[in-house]
Amino acid sequence: MQNNPSVVLRGTKDIVFENRPVPHLKDPHYVKIAIKETGICGSDFAYYATGACGSFKMEKPMVLGHESSGVITEVGSAVKTLKVGDRVACEPGVPSRYSYEYKSGHYNLCPYMAFAATPPYDGTLCRYYVLPEDFCVKLPDTVSFEEGALVEPLSVAVHANRRAEVHCGDRLLVMGAGPVGLFIAGVGRAFGAMKVIIVDRVQPRLEFAVKNGFATDYYNSDNKSTEDLAKYINQKWDGESPTVAIDATGAPVCIRTALQVICKGGRYVQVGNGKTTLDKFPIARISENEINVRGSFRYGVNDYETAVGLIATKKINVKPLITHRFSFEHAAEAYEFFTQHKAIKIIISGPSSLKSKL
Repeated sequence: MQNNPSVVLRGTKDIVFENRPVPHLKDPHYVKIAIKETGICGSDFAYYATGACGSFKMEKPMVLGHESSGVITEVGSAVKTLKVGDRVACEPGVPSRYSYEYKSGHYNLCPYMAFAATPPYDGTLCRYYVLPEDFCVKLPDTVSFEEGALVEPLSVAVHANRRAEVHCGDRLLVMGAGPVGLFIAGVGRAFGAMKVIIVDRVQPRLEFAVKNGFATDYYNSDNKSTEDLAKYINQKWDGESPTVAIDATGAPVCIRTALQVICKGGRYVQVGNGKTTLDKFPIARISENEINVRGSFRYGVNDYETAVGLIATKKINVKPLITHRFSFEHAAEAYEFFTQHKAIKIIISGPSSLKSKL
């Protein structure tokens, strides 16, 4: 098919379908991918709802989507690891190959990163997309395209757990039971944490986390102050404190609480994005108790491969998170449905198998 139907965000809550040019392989190391499945991420929704996500602001229409999987339809002349017909998960951020961050092994921090559906770059919610071969990870036959689309948020969780150095015997506290928080908890268990408590205000999400094996216990934080929340969370640990805390919310009360309850010498990792500054930050407790505080941004070397491996070996079951599915033609409805907060993860299919009229 030589047309490239794409889901384009023109402005706040203004989605249209356009037939964009079919991308060509301008580099011999690139491949062309027919996109099969794409998940809706919170950042995609932020652009849809407000036209911005953090410091990134839309200045022109943009193709949405960055959580995708697909099948290789064309390979460049220098490609050695992939062939036409291979099923892949698409890592959506390509760094400059000449930046210090790339050369030092931290390519996720590259200031020249070209990341799908992050202004000014178009996303993956289209028929055809191109990537370098080393940013495509093969999917085993036992891993579906839907599961492949969830490799992206799962990789965020893998990276966060690696930043936290989670290992066998750890006691892990996860703030937030959205998709990333659930995955952080699940990866923590897969990495050996013996107790994983997840905290959120939405009771069904908390029950979902325990029922599906992502966490061993939960606590509902609705309408709790930092002091009350810390008190009740401490009761969950039977006299012990978490050795690791990871925040997936960005909410000040969650950040302060996690830093308040973590053990001396514990490891704290910030994943969720919130306000650029934070009042009442417990700096004295951090220094006096040698708490290690780290940030975590997207994913890095081998995180995608590890995420695929966790799914393939059934260490993580991502399927229960997919609560709603929409066809490509109904992508606009999918984004509007996201506003109702009834879904955990929404998947949009196609359009590679559709006979689009565009």
